[in-house]
Amino acid sequence: MTERAGAALVTGASRGIGAAIARALARDGWPVGVNYRSEAERAGGVVDEIERTGGQAVALAGDVADPSTPDQLFEALESRFDRPVLVLVNNAGINRDDLTPSLRDEQWDAVIDTDLTAAFRLTRRALRPMLRARSGRIVNISSVVALRANPGQANYAAAKAGLIALTKTAAVEVARRGVTVNAVAPGWIDTEMTAGVASDLLAAVPARRAGTPEEVASCVRFLASDEASYVTGAVLTVDGGLSA
Repeated sequence: MTERAGAALVTGASRGIGAAIARALARDGWPVGVNYRSEAERAGGVVDEIERTGGQAVALAGDVADPSTPDQLFEALESRFDRPVLVLVNNAGINRDDLTPSLRDEQWDAVIDTDLTAAFRLTRRALRPMLRARSGRIVNISSVVALRANPGQANYAAAKAGLIALTKTAAVEVARRGVTVNAVAPGWIDTEMTAGVASDLLAAVPARRAGTPEEVASCVRFLASDEASYVTGAVLTVDGGLSA
């Protein structure tokens, strides 16, 4: 396992895609901060799993929608492993679905604050040590709904599309300093968030199946690697052809 000069922070990493990403980065030698909002036991389970396989990890509580959380998370992770955060994965997200005519302000605000504004604040905080080190990887977890309409998700789609725009703009701003910023846009992934959704909707997916969290994590792992040093401002879809 390669010794890393920095650490990795994955938000919303207590389950599903975030947990798979944390495990994948740990396998590549990154000490990982497993952020969670309320599921302490699950986050601890992810940490235990990483440590049992020889990796390093720490569970970090924090609601990313709180403006004070970025500094708290980074300071805790930097202190725990005595190294800067050189990989940030903005994965935390919520959905509050409803059709646009009946979508309430609080539903709109909650999703934008958690899925977009929080990612901006965390990215801004992450860039400080990355620019000093002239090295860093930021990966934003967007969604296929940023590229393909899905009725009932105007707030979620707006947040995830905004995340792609943020990704591209930040990537251009920091490219000459050795920092890359990319996005991954998952489609239908088999997680608790998609449980209970009508299975016949899979007929719209050319691959005719749901993806797995590990398939998304593999893409993030590549984008965080040295091999992806010339990939920036990109949007990698992991959707079985849904957005093709």
